[in-house]
Amino acid sequence: MHNPPAIVLLGNGGLATARRIQALYPQARILGLEQRVEGADQSYAEFGETLRSLYRSDTPIIALCAAGIVIRTLAPLLASKGAEPPVLALAEDGSAVVPLLGGLGGVNRMAREIAAALDVAPAITTSGELRFGTCLLDPPAGYALADIEQGKRFVSDLLGGETVRVQGDAPWLEAARLPLADEAQRIIHITAQERPAQRHELLIHPRVAVARIDGTASCDSVRQALSSAGLAPLSLACLLADRERMTDAGLRDVATELDVPLRFITDDNTLPPLHQQLDGIRLYLAAAPLEPARIGQPRGRLTVVGLGPGAAEFMVPAARQALDEAEDLLGYETYIRMAGPLRPDQVAHCTDNREELQRARHAFELAASGRRVVVVSSGDPGVFAMAAAVLEALDESRDADWLRVELQVFPGVSAALATAAKAGAPLGHDFCLLSLSDNLKPWDVIEQRLDHAAAADLAMAFYNPISRARPWQLGRALEIVARHRTPETVVVLGRDIGRPAEKLTLTSLGDLTPEQVDMRTLVIIGSSLTRRVPRGNGEDWVYTPRWYR
Repeated sequence: MHNPPAIVLLGNGGLATARRIQALYPQARILGLEQRVEGADQSYAEFGETLRSLYRSDTPIIALCAAGIVIRTLAPLLASKGAEPPVLALAEDGSAVVPLLGGLGGVNRMAREIAAALDVAPAITTSGELRFGTCLLDPPAGYALADIEQGKRFVSDLLGGETVRVQGDAPWLEAARLPLADEAQRIIHITAQERPAQRHELLIHPRVAVARIDGTASCDSVRQALSSAGLAPLSLACLLADRERMTDAGLRDVATELDVPLRFITDDNTLPPLHQQLDGIRLYLAAAPLEPARIGQPRGRLTVVGLGPGAAEFMVPAARQALDEAEDLLGYETYIRMAGPLRPDQVAHCTDNREELQRARHAFELAASGRRVVVVSSGDPGVFAMAAAVLEALDESRDADWLRVELQVFPGVSAALATAAKAGAPLGHDFCLLSLSDNLKPWDVIEQRLDHAAAADLAMAFYNPISRARPWQLGRALEIVARHRTPETVVVLGRDIGRPAEKLTLTSLGDLTPEQVDMRTLVIIGSSLTRRVPRGNGEDWVYTPRWYR
C-alpha cells in the first residue's frame, strides 16, 4: 500500500492548486522549495534528491512543474516496471494533469480524481484505459489480479481486435467499453477458485475468504488450508484471531507476508458461513468481496511523538507519518495546531497542559478500542513530556486491554538541543537537563540537584525556568549556580526557537536577570570552559570544548 501523496512545488505559483489537491487527499503533504515557496507544510532544499527519495519510499508524487523535469530527475530509477508509485506532473494553474508513472499503482485513477477536482481533462495515454474506459490490470479493492504478465498479454489481445466475455461478478466492468461477445474466446474470469490462469483468460480473484487462526500458524499452513479448500491465496481477505492474541508477533508476521489485514474478534456470529475447518484454522467464505474493516477490530496503536521545536523540517519523518496515519490526536491545543493541518476525519482531543495523566488514560482507552492514536508533545516526548506520563498511566493501570495496545515512542528535537544548535555547541561536553518546576518534585530537591550539577561543572539547560506562579525560583537557582561559576560564565537564552518569533540571546551569568526569561525560554548556563567565538557578522557562536582541563 502506498504512502500518502507528496505534492511538490518549485514556486509559489502552484500553491493554490496544491491546496485544492490537498483537499482531495487530506493526508497529502505540500513540499515547497525553501526560500521560494511560502506556506508549504514542509520545506526541502534540493528538488532532485527529494523527488528520488519520495520515489524510493513508494510515495505517490504530484509535482507541479514541467513533465520533463520530473522525467529527467527520476530516469536513473526507472529500472523496474510494475514496481513504482504513481507519479504525476501538473501545470501550476491546474490546467493540465499528466500521469507519468505507476500505471499498475493507480496513477490513471489519481489523474482522473485530480482532473475532476480541478475541472479539467486528464492527459491519459494508456491504450487499454483509453479504449475500454477502465484499467483491467488494476481491479478495485476487494479483487486481486492473478498474474500481471499474463494480464498484459490478455489486454494486448483485446487491443488487437479480440472480443471478450465476463464470467463471475464484476460490477465495475458494467460501465466499461469492452468488446463483448457471447462466443468470445477471451474470458475475464472472476473466481475464488485456485488454478493457474489460462492463456485465453484474465483471472481475477475476489477476496471472499477469512482465515480464523485458533492455534499456531505460518504462511505455508494458511496457504495449505486455502489450497485444501480449493481457494486461491489471493482470495484471502484477512486473518482473524482472538483479542488475547493481539501481541502475537508470529501472527503479525504471517499477515504481513500474506499482505492481508490482521483483525481480532470475540463474536463469530458476525462472520460469513463456515466453509472448512482444519487443524488450527477455520475458513469462512462469503458470497461477495469482504471489507476487513467491518470484521472485528485491528490491534490499536498508541504513538507518542515529539514535534521538535516547531519548524516542520525539524520533525522526524516517523513522527510525521504517525500523525498522518492517526485517527485521534491528543495534546495541548497549541501542539495539536502545530501538528496540523488535520484531515476532516481526524479527531483532535485538546486538553490543558496540566491534565497529562488524564490525557494518557484517554489515549489508552481509544487505542484499546482498535484506533490509531497519537499523543503529541513539543520537543522530545521523553524529556519532561508525555512519554513518561503515558508509561505512568500504564504502570498504574496494568489493564489487560491497555497492555495489548501497540505502544511506541518516537523522538523529537528537544528544546535544549534546538537552542544549543542555534547558538553553536554549548552542550558540546557533559551536560544535564533540569526542570525548575516544583509541581511534581519538591523545591529542596531541585536546589540540591542544582548545587551538585553546578559543583560538577556541568553545562546546564533549564526547562520551565519561571512562571507567574513561580516568579522567584529562577533567581534562587541563579544564586546557587553562582556559588560555583564566575559572573563571566556564558549564558544562552532561547525563546520559541524553531517558531516564527524565535529569539536567541547571549549573555553572562552576572548580567542575567529573571526578567529576561519567561516560561517559553530555554536557559543554558555554560560550564567553566564554555566560550564565545566570533561569527564574523558581529555576533558570536557559543561552544563548550570536548576536552577538559
